[in-house]
Amino acid sequence: MTQLLFLVVFGEAFVAFLLMVKIGPLRELVMKCLDQVKMRKGTVLTIAGTMSVILFSNWISIVKIQNKGAKIGTMTPMDQVLWRTHLLEASLMGFSLYLGFLIDRMHHHLRKLINLRKNGGSSKQEIEKLNKEKTELQENEQKAKEEIVRLKKEISNLTENLQKIKLESKKKDAQVETAEAHVTSLQKQSADLLLEYDRLLEDNQLLQAKVLSYRG
Repeated sequence: MTQLLFLVVFGEAFVAFLLMVKIGPLRELVMKCLDQVKMRKGTVLTIAGTMSVILFSNWISIVKIQNKGAKIGTMTPMDQVLWRTHLLEASLMGFSLYLGFLIDRMHHHLRKLINLRKNGGSSKQEIEKLNKEKTELQENEQKAKEEIVRLKKEISNLTENLQKIKLESKKKDAQVETAEAHVTSLQKQSADLLLEYDRLLEDNQLLQAKVLSYRG
């Protein structure tokens, strides 16, 4: 029993050492083995519970031997051997349980650290992706600004052209109005001239009639 406990303690100490010090791929191998062991949580708890019961039984035996020695004033050689054996076994079991708890906590924190590093790597990739998207958005924004400036310039040119066209249209309208007024004036002058022509024609006819009457 004692030899087995020594082997267990040395084994646990070696596992704890491998978890603390990274030696090639041994830490990863130990982590994988512990992952498999933790998947059988019921078995681990059963072993730990059994060792706790045996530890408690050893302590009870130690107390009984001490009480027996106290009653008779001394311990017999057999009781001394049993007391030392139980004390050694109890110490080894307690140390084994402590190492088991220590290994469990180390495994837990190392696994957490590994996951954090993985997440950190993925987070770094996400940040790089976001920075790339940010750069693309800035480039698109710059292009949009340039396009807006170009459109504003085109709108300004079109507005100027429209104003010119409006001014030219107003000038042409004024020219048309002037021409229409001139035509109206010419039409009036033509009408007046026709009236004057008709009057002169009548006067001429009257004069001719008078000349003919004088000749007759």
